[in-house]
Amino acid sequence: MKWAKKDLLAISDLSSEELLILLDTTASFKEIISRAIKKVPSLRGKTVVNLFVEPSTRTRCSFELAAQRLSADVISIEKSVSSFTKGETLKDTALNLQALNADFIILRHKSPGAALFLAERLQASVINAGDGPHEHPTQALLDVFTAREKLGDLKGKHFIILGDILFSRVARSNIWALLKLGARVTLVGPTTLLPEVFREVGVDVCHNLDEVLPEADAINLLRIQQERQQATLFPSLGEYTKLFGLNMERFKRCKPDVLIMHPGPINRGVEISSELADCENSVILDQVTNGLAVRMAVMFLLSGGQLPKIKEDARKGTSK
Repeated sequence: MKWAKKDLLAISDLSSEELLILLDTTASFKEIISRAIKKVPSLRGKTVVNLFVEPSTRTRCSFELAAQRLSADVISIEKSVSSFTKGETLKDTALNLQALNADFIILRHKSPGAALFLAERLQASVINAGDGPHEHPTQALLDVFTAREKLGDLKGKHFIILGDILFSRVARSNIWALLKLGARVTLVGPTTLLPEVFREVGVDVCHNLDEVLPEADAINLLRIQQERQQATLFPSLGEYTKLFGLNMERFKRCKPDVLIMHPGPINRGVEISSELADCENSVILDQVTNGLAVRMAVMFLLSGGQLPKIKEDARKGTSK
């Protein structure tokens, strides 16, 4: 099957076959970035624009480095130093970037649908780097890629997604990716951050973490996004930690090889204790490393690249 999409906007848009193509291509780039010379010429002559209208550290840096490793020219724009501060619209900014021959626009924006809005108006490929609480497709790809590395085939594996589900684009993208790969998903969190309506997409909903911990093959913890809440949705962070924080006492109830995952940034001592964030079961930094390979794979496929060409590009990169 040949990749045919111009943009990557949401995991919910992908077929299971497309999801597997992305993961298989990521595996090839994971091998490349482990070499002494990590750069390939796949996007030589192309221009990648990181347009981040919301703050980000790891996602922006990961996309920037991924584009550089593919030999693209890279421009990074943040809201605070752009014409957004002068009142320019997202559409006009993007059209101006396209007029400068941008081939990729990677957008992070607070509004759900912002990436789709640009994709429908631009010839350039648009990659959604997080649109409000809607989706964060490359985060889900790196999460499931990391889980497959550690657990093998995810069919039948049980994942807990724990925390602020209501406002989490990571949760939504992970749900779609895990279900498409045949995994079982249980969402856990306070009732105010985890509406029962989520059951309609085919996941379990639970408000008692201790009940489900022993069954989990992986626990993906989410940060409490207080910046998106219009009102406090639970009494205090202390109470949240008492009821839903992952600590050593709770960890003892888990399977010995359970994976501990987190998209970051971590609030140590709130959703997870510091000792668990750094323990052997934690794959949090593996997720960051795999994010680089995922983003290289996404840009490679959107540019028309195919799996067999990666080896040719890698050979050319090595011979430089």
